[in-house]
Amino acid sequence: MKILKKLAITASAIAMMSVGAQAAGEIKVGSAGGVTGPIAELVAAIVKGRQVAVDHVNSSGGLLGGDTMKLVIADSACDPKAAVDAGNKLVNVEQVVAIIGPSCSGATNGMVSSVTIPAGVTVLSDSATAPSISELKDNDTVFRASASDAYQGKAIADLVWKAGIKKVAVTYSNDDYNAGIANVFTTEYKALGGEITGNQAHEPNKASYRSELSTLNQGGPEALALFAYYGSSGITIIKNSLENGLFGKFYAADGMFDNSVIGQIGADNLKGNLWITQAASDTEDASYKAFAEAYKAAGGDPEAPYAAHGYDVAFLMALAIEKAGSADRSKISAALRAVAGPEGEVVRPGEWEKAKKLIAEGKDVNYEGAAGINDFDKNGDVTGLFSVNIVGDDGTWSRSMLK
Repeated sequence: MKILKKLAITASAIAMMSVGAQAAGEIKVGSAGGVTGPIAELVAAIVKGRQVAVDHVNSSGGLLGGDTMKLVIADSACDPKAAVDAGNKLVNVEQVVAIIGPSCSGATNGMVSSVTIPAGVTVLSDSATAPSISELKDNDTVFRASASDAYQGKAIADLVWKAGIKKVAVTYSNDDYNAGIANVFTTEYKALGGEITGNQAHEPNKASYRSELSTLNQGGPEALALFAYYGSSGITIIKNSLENGLFGKFYAADGMFDNSVIGQIGADNLKGNLWITQAASDTEDASYKAFAEAYKAAGGDPEAPYAAHGYDVAFLMALAIEKAGSADRSKISAALRAVAGPEGEVVRPGEWEKAKKLIAEGKDVNYEGAAGINDFDKNGDVTGLFSVNIVGDDGTWSRSMLK
């Protein structure tokens, strides 16, 4: 009995030591995102960006001693509960070394709070932008390569104010991302001198929002600031507004950016009436150009929202694993900061062989990504650039950078 007990203890110890271990020749990284849900089309472009980066790594020497980097897809569905299930699958079943994504803020907050922070697993999101993520007590395990909506909300407020609009109504979907950016917009717009005539949360996926819009139309607003996902409530709200003569001008954030907005509402109805801000890249930068060439070659549109960020998070995570020297979960957070900081030789998208050589020689690397510089602050956040999208004369989206 004593021998059996000792064997059981030994087996248990070995099992505990193997947490985060990978199959020989393969290192698994979780790829969480809203594969289904209100922004599935947008997420498809992000996931493609992640895979392009992984293909660069695997075709240029792989990780560490030649191991293959494998993305394990898990659908967080832009939903906190689904994200917890996805996180449990990735962390406890698939035994991934780290996770890139999720894509939505509510899903990210749900997954990291319930699963990854307690497990000590590092998460790097490409598109979760709610300000609340900055406030997490995460033991330095939660990062993002996209700017907080503390920046985007201000950018929208500035855009509305500079357009000469002094009174707006605000409606937002009742989730972490949309509520967070609506709050920032409201604060910043009022600080500029603007008046909020109405401020109302709404539930997603309703057949009609006519009653809510009728209430919001009181007080003489000149425009509607709409914070929603295009696939859950945003398109319906604009349709209801135009059909009933309630609002004619709309300002929105990147959760509303998709070709289906034009397709379902009509270019003529939106031209001169809709402005959508979006996280953007400097298209003249060498890093962006390198990414864009590879992404086009893979059959994608490099200007798709957060596609560049998707590439960056996968490449950054590969660099972190290489820097850590193993697939040890506990080493990823510090290694991620090391490869993204301002010190070291610049590495750009696609330069995996260069990065491996520098790391092998014990030299510091500084990844400058397709979406911009990734110098993480104390909260794991980065700053970023923003553009504004309008419907152009040709009936498609036209983009310009915000100053």
